[in-house]
Amino acid sequence: MRQIIMTGPGTSRVADVPVPEITEEELLVRVTYTGMCHSEWYPWNTAKAGEIFGHEPVGVVEKAGKNVKGFQPGDRVSGLAGGYAEYIVMRPERTIHVPDHVPDEDAVLEPLSCLLSGAERVPVVTPGCTVAIVGAGYMGLGMLSLLKLKGAGKIIVVDPREEARENALRMGAAEVYAPDNIPAEYILNWETMDQDLSKKDQEVDLFKTGVPIVIEFAGTESALRLAGDMVCAHGFLGVGGYHNNDCDRSIDFKLWNFKSFTLENLHERRNEYQASLCQKCMDLIASGQWKFTGMSRHIYEMEDFDRANREMEEKPRGYIKALVRCSKE
Repeated sequence: MRQIIMTGPGTSRVADVPVPEITEEELLVRVTYTGMCHSEWYPWNTAKAGEIFGHEPVGVVEKAGKNVKGFQPGDRVSGLAGGYAEYIVMRPERTIHVPDHVPDEDAVLEPLSCLLSGAERVPVVTPGCTVAIVGAGYMGLGMLSLLKLKGAGKIIVVDPREEARENALRMGAAEVYAPDNIPAEYILNWETMDQDLSKKDQEVDLFKTGVPIVIEFAGTESALRLAGDMVCAHGFLGVGGYHNNDCDRSIDFKLWNFKSFTLENLHERRNEYQASLCQKCMDLIASGQWKFTGMSRHIYEMEDFDRANREMEEKPRGYIKALVRCSKE
């Protein structure tokens, strides 16, 4: 079978390797597409020869182990497994059926389950509450649509790219801004309030300046700092952007500590729970309740994997989400 294998930093090749063997409790799945995740951009850019990536598969069951229940050859599936390869092994408990009317391009469930896990922890408890999202790529837009579904009212979106802001408006954002033109009333930092912490009567209202709920989905230091600046006192900051290991992140923890907001990391590491969220996501997408489809606008062949990674970082016009085609009918 064909598989993408790294040959060094930012370079890969498509190799012929054996089709993996499965146990009696596993599934062999022919992968149609594997979704591209920006969390793997830095590892791709610094890769060592022999490394493999990919964790967002959708495909068709080729073979089921004799002890597997509920799956048979020909079933379309998605879930938690990985590899940019023609065939992969999947565990049934982490595999989800894809209904016939849902296209493969909309059935890449791993990132959707990450979004749902994060949205579950965002405290949208009052219908119509205000939320800000910093970063309007695929994940930021997905969170926007989920929070609308959850009952959020005014959603403010911040992104340096004009096209990203346009996308956010189309998906229901009430206000969009570039990072350098955010209204002063949405910023609560040392520059917008009295720095004399001994004063009890601040000139700036700590609870009406800033935003009560802020979600960061950019994965950069500047976005994380900006998101922290936007949270009001005793508000909530959710960190959803994957902060990769290119460098440490420097934030003003004195400010964060003074504002006494709640900080929540929105990543999901519980595999079995995430698998249950994959099923919930599939149900929401299939029923039409979660209208987050048509996002995978860039499809690449395996031989174009390195170009796909460069464009994932550069984001050409129309780019939201990319898939790599790993096999054909």
